[in-house]
Amino acid sequence: MKRKYVYIAIAAVVVAFVSYRLTRSDRAKIAPPQAAGRGSMEVNAIVVAPREFANVITLSGSIEPDEQVQIRSEVSGIVRSLGFREGTMVKKGQLLLRIDNAELQAQLTQAQSREKLAEDNENRARLLLEKEAISQQEYDVAHADFEYAKAQTALIRAQLAKTAVLAPFSGKIGLRSISEGEYLTPATVVANLMSITSVKLLFSVPEKYSGQIQVGQELSFHVSGSDTKYHAEIYAIEPGVDASTRTISIRAVAENPGGQLFPGSFARIELPLDRMENAVLVPTEAVIPVQNGKQVYLLKNGEAQATDVEAENRTRTDVLITSGVSAGDTVLISGIMSLKDGMPVRAQVVEH
Repeated sequence: MKRKYVYIAIAAVVVAFVSYRLTRSDRAKIAPPQAAGRGSMEVNAIVVAPREFANVITLSGSIEPDEQVQIRSEVSGIVRSLGFREGTMVKKGQLLLRIDNAELQAQLTQAQSREKLAEDNENRARLLLEKEAISQQEYDVAHADFEYAKAQTALIRAQLAKTAVLAPFSGKIGLRSISEGEYLTPATVVANLMSITSVKLLFSVPEKYSGQIQVGQELSFHVSGSDTKYHAEIYAIEPGVDASTRTISIRAVAENPGGQLFPGSFARIELPLDRMENAVLVPTEAVIPVQNGKQVYLLKNGEAQATDVEAENRTRTDVLITSGVSAGDTVLISGIMSLKDGMPVRAQVVEH
C-alpha cells in the first residue's frame, strides 16, 4: 500500500515539472510589449553644412644642401699642409690643402729662364730683320721659340695652381679622410663641402596636380624629431612627368640661418592647392569603401539609406565629397559596419 502512494507522488511530481516547462516555453515565444519598439539602432549623425576647404596634399621629401661638392685634388702628390678644421665653416677661396710642389717650382724656374732667353733672341732677331741682316723666316723661327717658351711657363704655372686646393664657395666642410704627409690622388675624396645657409627641398607630386603648382608657390614642412613648422618656396619644376611613377619632381628653397635643417633629412610636406568656398565635407569614418567606389549612409525617414558618393580629396579628419551628398543632408557617422540599407535607426545629431 505504501508503494502505491510512492508511485502516485512520483507521477504527480513528473506531471508538475512537465507542465512548468511547457508553460515557460510558451511564455518565451510571446515577445513582451516593450520589445516591439527595439528594432531601430541608435547612431550618431551630422548635418552637412557647406564649409571652406583648402586642398592641402601631404607629401614626402628630402632635404638637400643648397650647394654640395666633394673636395678632391686635381694632381697627385704628398699633402704638405691642411688649411681647414673638420666640421667648421670655410669661406670661398680659402686654402683647404696644399700638395708638395717643389718639383714644379724647379720646373717653373727652368721654364722662366728659357722664356727669358727666347725673348732676348726674338728681340735681337727683330733688330736684325729691321736692318735686313736676316730673313723673315729666321725671325719667324725666333718668334715661335719665344711663344713656345711662354706657353711652357704658363703650363707649369697652371700645374702649380692645382697644387693648392681652394674652397669653391662658402659653406661647412665635413670630416676629412686624409692627413698631412699622405700621398693624395685625384680619386681620393678629401671631404664634403656643403652650403647650408639655405637648403633645397626635393619632392614629387602626382601628375594630376601639375596644373595647380607654379614657381613661387609657398609650402610648409616638418622634419623628424622637431615640432617646428618650416616654410619654403617652390623655385623649379621638372618640365616632364616621370613615366615610371607618374609624378613630377619639384624643388623648393628654405632659409636655414640656424643650421637646424640637415641635408639628407626626411621631410613631411604640406602643399596647399586651390581653395573651395562651399565644399561638402564628411568625417572619414562615415565613408565606406565598396566594390564600385564609396558609400555613406544618409538618414531618410528614420531609416539608413546607403548612398554612392564620389570623394576627391581628404584631410586627416574629413573627406571632400563631390557627388552624392548635398548641404543639409544628415550623414550617419557611427555604427557604420553594422548598418544595412533600409534599417530603421534613431540618430543623435552631433557637431562637426
